[in-house]
This record gives sequence, C-alpha cells and structure tokens, in this order.
Amino acid sequence: MNRNATKTCFTNLFFILTVTLFKNKMANRGLIFIPDISGFTRFVSNTDVEHSRYIIQELLETIINANEIDLSVSEVEGDAVLFYKYGEPPGINILYEQVKKMFCNFHRHLISYELCRICQCTACRSAINLSLKVITHYGEFTGYNVKNFDKLVGKDIIVAHQLLKNNIEQHEYWLVTDGLRNNVSRENIPPGFHWNLSSIDTENGKIPFGFIHLSPLRKKMPPVNKPQYDIGEKVQVLSLSKEINAGINTVFYTAINFSSRHQWFTRVKEINDLSHTLPRVGTSHCCVLEKGKEIMFTSDFSYSPEKIIYCETDNNETSICQFTSEKMNDRLTRFTIDLFLKKNFIMLNIFRLLMKKKIQKSFLKSIDNLALLVNRVHSPA
Repeated sequence: MNRNATKTCFTNLFFILTVTLFKNKMANRGLIFIPDISGFTRFVSNTDVEHSRYIIQELLETIINANEIDLSVSEVEGDAVLFYKYGEPPGINILYEQVKKMFCNFHRHLISYELCRICQCTACRSAINLSLKVITHYGEFTGYNVKNFDKLVGKDIIVAHQLLKNNIEQHEYWLVTDGLRNNVSRENIPPGFHWNLSSIDTENGKIPFGFIHLSPLRKKMPPVNKPQYDIGEKVQVLSLSKEINAGINTVFYTAINFSSRHQWFTRVKEINDLSHTLPRVGTSHCCVLEKGKEIMFTSDFSYSPEKIIYCETDNNETSICQFTSEKMNDRLTRFTIDLFLKKNFIMLNIFRLLMKKKIQKSFLKSIDNLALLVNRVHSPA
C-alpha cells in the first residue's frame, strides 16, 4: 500500500471515529421540557384533598394532550410533567408554539371549569387561581429502567429541576437556559415579547437564562362560553316540596351526589358512565332505572348562598328534572323537585292520564328518603 493510500485510509478511519463519537455524544443529549403548575403547594394544602386531586389530574392530562412536538414523558412529578427529546433542539419558534399551546389549553380548561363547575368546595372555587410556567433546558442525560418505570439521570436533569426554584417574581413565564437559547439565537420569538435575562446560583455554579412572561397570552385567548341547553317551550307538570332539617349545602350535595342517588331517588337503581368525575354543566351520566337505562346530562346550574338550582335533561331533550334547595335558616332547607316536559300535546296528555300519579308518589317518597339520608353523606361544602 503506497503512502497516499495509507493516508487516505487513516483519514477515512478518523472521519468514521469522529462521526461515531459525535453520534454517541448526541445520543445522550437532548431537550428537557418541564411544564410546572404554579400555586400547587398552596392549593393542595388549603383545599379539599379529594377534589384537588381530580382537578390536578385533569390539568396534567390537558398538558400532556397538548404535546405536538413528539416529546416523550419521563414521569409526572406531582405538579409537573418531565418531558424530554433526544437529538438536536427544536427551533425557538417551534418551542414557543409548543409552550403557547400548553399554556392556553391549561387556562382554557380552568376557565371552562370555572364557568361550568357545580361544586362550591374550596378546591373547586380556587382552581381558577392556578397557573403554569415552563422550564426548557438542553444538555446531557440518559435513561434507566426500574421495573416498569423509566427514569432520567444526569447533571442537566438536576440543573433543570434547580431552575424551577428561581427568583422570577411572576408565576407565568417560559424560561430558557442560555445554552439552548444561544443554539437557536438566529430565530426570534413573535413580536410583543422580549427576553428578560437573569441567572441562578447552584452547587455547579451560576446558570444564566432568559425568560418571557406568558401572561399576555391570556388576553389573546378566544372567550370560553358556558354550554347552553334549551329543550324549547316546556311545561311544568309536577312540583313537590319538603322542608328538610339540614343546611342548604348539605341538602344540595346529597341530592346531586351520583354515588348515593340510588339511596334516595326511588326510580334510580344505579348511576354509571360519568363523563367527568367532578360534575359540571355538560356532564353526562347513565341512569339505570327499573325498566331500562336513560342517558341524562347536567343542563343548568345556578348558585347563591340562599338558593341553589340544579337541572338534568334527558338525552332526547324532552324532559327536565330540576332540584331546588332554598335556605330557610342555617339548619332548615326547603327542597323541591320540579318536572318539566317539552310542549307536545300527545306527550302531555299521555303523562297526565297514565304516569302523573305514579311519578308524583315516587317523587314524594324520594324526598322523604333524602330527608333521612342527608346526615349520612359527606359533602365537601
């Protein structure tokens, strides 16, 4: 082999080794992306534990469902999701659009729940105050498996988590470490935003970063409207009332509690297939009755400390059952069941001739059952 051929051979070998080393290095480098719910600690410390758990679960699912850049989920960390993606970092505009999607979907979910929620417990009332911040960092890390759990480990995983405890006063922001920001510095975020520069001191030294406030995005979100249901012109065919020895919230929560509905409402044997764990306007459920099943959904709700109105409409939108709780005093509540039917001459006459007496008797028995049950059902009021 002559000298030129030998030189060419060594050059090719060096090139192959360099590419291999680069690929091996890049195989352990990637994007770390952490959306974190702001206000979580205060929220779970000061609210009803059961309902706060469901609210946070729905919010985390909303964040995960908004993933549009093929991020992988390493784990859910209480109030945050640890996403990652090996390889070259996405462009800053791509990252911004992903952050925007998660942030807006998060707040759209909260606004929708606030408009439609039925529960008046502390957790449900204060959920609207939660917010979101996002940490993005680029560095080296690797994964390992413990039984069925995939975990990430590496200095940069620690750095990303340390960045969650920074000195940014507001709680709605997108933080980007300088290493990631400089890699894509030729791209700009949309007009109206600008980078704020800061740093954090850690055990591994000072980590500089830039951040932008996300609050302006909330002003640009399209309005969220409460669902509206209307069965058209309707006729009240029954109205039955009884004063119950319990507070208004206790009576109300006992009446709408799906898990105990069968214990007082004589026509209902079981309720299942809830579309939401926490009921709200638009929630559907299946009533198992004596003669079959009927799909119902929550169609309206209004709340005041003196009067609470809750309505359920059948899936065909032909009837409405309305529960009204009115405060007499702190320990006495008037509870009323009203039944409305869609204005239809044939339907109304069939009801009056064949069904009215039987349903009236059933409703009276149901209200008596409710009066006995109110002190045995926990309410998160």
